[in-house]
Amino acid sequence: MNDKDFSEFERSVGLVFRDEALLRCAFTHRSYLNEHRSEKLEHNERLEFLGDAVLELATTAFLYNKFPEKNEGDLTALRSALVNTNTLSETAASLKMNDYLLLSKGEAKDTGRARAFLLANTFEALVGAVYLDQGFEAADRFISQVLFTKIEEILEKKLWLDPKSHFQEKAQDKEGATPTYATIRETGPDHDKRFVVGVYLKEVLVAEGEGKSKQEAETDAARNALESKAW
Repeated sequence: MNDKDFSEFERSVGLVFRDEALLRCAFTHRSYLNEHRSEKLEHNERLEFLGDAVLELATTAFLYNKFPEKNEGDLTALRSALVNTNTLSETAASLKMNDYLLLSKGEAKDTGRARAFLLANTFEALVGAVYLDQGFEAADRFISQVLFTKIEEILEKKLWLDPKSHFQEKAQDKEGATPTYATIRETGPDHDKRFVVGVYLKEVLVAEGEGKSKQEAETDAARNALESKAW
């Protein structure tokens, strides 16, 4: 058996689960089961699927009520900034979720972008677990406490603006070049593809991005390029 003390995690984030198995499942990566077949555990992909939908509804309602003057396009962009991999993985890291991940030995060695994706997915799975254990109101309350506080930073740093458009505008203004994007690699099975895309200026690689689709990976690459260039 693993030695993770999830009651400690519950205390730190202010959650109390009725069904501890749901909480453990939220942190269980598929790879962990391959090395611990004797443990009767499920991996977290179904919870992630559910949590993604709960997160989208809670975030949409929050933004709809907070910004009555904003149109659909702006609200969509703000929602994307709140629930993208960067924001969710940073939130998960701040909750010290990394300390409780149940991973295979190989997966545990991955860091950087791979770990960021894993943390973001685990955060979605946790939201799904809270929803199943305690209902939508509890899930909404949890999301509000740990995630919605980031909206001020997103507005202040203009992180909600479309990164691709923003990067193209800056690149043309500062370097007289239009960014181009190319797929560097694809990984994972068909049901869980990951795309890594590079963004280039004058054929020089500026940054890479990762996503579940090429479009998502391009957006992530543009966001990382803006950061890399301090634009």
